[in-house]
Amino acid sequence: MNLYTRKGDDGRTVLLDGTRVSKSDGRIAAFGLVDEINAHLGIAVSLASTRRQDPLIATIQDRLSQIQAELFSLGAELAAVGTSKAVDDALRTRPEQATRLEAWIDDACKPLPPLNTFVLPGGAPLASQLHVCRTVCRRAERAVVALAAQQPVNANALVYLNRLSDLLFAWSRLANHTAGKADVPWVKPQT
Repeated sequence: MNLYTRKGDDGRTVLLDGTRVSKSDGRIAAFGLVDEINAHLGIAVSLASTRRQDPLIATIQDRLSQIQAELFSLGAELAAVGTSKAVDDALRTRPEQATRLEAWIDDACKPLPPLNTFVLPGGAPLASQLHVCRTVCRRAERAVVALAAQQPVNANALVYLNRLSDLLFAWSRLANHTAGKADVPWVKPQT
């Protein structure tokens, strides 16, 4: 199998139903950003593997791998939006997935001190990477919102991305906490 086909050299690509669209199409932007989150999560999984002896980090690593599989499915779902090709029901984002993320957020926050200020991305390497994942997730969410303004999108996909960014924030705090690092507080700049 060749990794290159030369079919995209004209600035267009193929959707799941075979329709050729510009690589600047909203669907391509949306599932491209979901793919980008997935790549950043891969780095987080690698960083978590170095701290797998900590049961909380091992849980995060396992759950990140599950989320990667779900994001791959979400990307396929977005690639089919507006096309005549139906997406297998197993790939569709479902409400219970966001509910599960909410439970994981609650679990992650239990051992943490209360949040009394805005925090800056930073601290332990895993926490920093989870902050990167969070910001890319927010960007993907905005792209899916833009896509939904133009054509039908499964509303559960939007809810999932919104909850995921919250979870990534909670996990970044937990990663710092388990590494013995405090959150990096935002301090108003002196003028």
